[in-house]
Amino acid sequence: MDIDGKLAVVTGAGSGIGRALACRLVDAGARFVVCADLDADGALETAELIGARASAEHLDVADQQAIEDLVARLDAEQGGIDIFASNAGYALGGGLNLETDQWRQMMEVHLWAHLNAARAVIPGMVERGGGYLLNTASAAGLLTQLDSGPYAVSKHAAVALAEWLAINYSDRGIGVSVLCPQAVRTNILGKRAGKSGNKKTSSNQAAQDGILEPEKVADDCIQAIVEEKFLILPHTEVAKYFANKASDYERWLNGMRRFRDRLRKNRN
Repeated sequence: MDIDGKLAVVTGAGSGIGRALACRLVDAGARFVVCADLDADGALETAELIGARASAEHLDVADQQAIEDLVARLDAEQGGIDIFASNAGYALGGGLNLETDQWRQMMEVHLWAHLNAARAVIPGMVERGGGYLLNTASAAGLLTQLDSGPYAVSKHAAVALAEWLAINYSDRGIGVSVLCPQAVRTNILGKRAGKSGNKKTSSNQAAQDGILEPEKVADDCIQAIVEEKFLILPHTEVAKYFANKASDYERWLNGMRRFRDRLRKNRN
């Protein structure tokens, strides 16, 4: 897809990957980027960083009506969205100990937000001759997240939705990419990065192959959009792990159990 002259929306744009992506989209020629985030101040900071070719929106991606209203307004005011980067997310440790509502909220943000965005923008994109969806998932959506059941499950679902959209809408001019990084230096990484920062001793699963800067991840996203490449793996090691999982599931499960034990040991 040619990004030049396009209108883009980026959710979770108040910091991290979302902020870097909004900036890179403008650098790549987007005529305007709408920076949306639950953190209104963060969204405004990103828009101000970009300048006249950006605006800020307070948006709760778990609110279906809010997404629909934003899309309808941009359709009316700016002629329709060309690129929708559904990027918002958060971390929450735990598993069976968590309340169902905590699992449900993570599904709202990591899955239903992508679905609501697709429902809202795809009809207009198809009518105008095409468009692009960039959905942020995680390497956890291809592998798993040892310390968070709802994160692993919701990110798997996000990858599955992106696959389904890519299969069923490509012939109608809709491009789809799904972003699956490991550790990126964002607010989500937080205290999980480990005190030492040494990947060999860190107790953070995602940081074992290094922590990437958001700008590097954003560059990979821009390249994927231009090339219309589905799977974005900023950490190239993930492709090998995913292949190992597919080729011998039992061996992979046993390996993940050993990995879990090693992380627990480093944590203690």
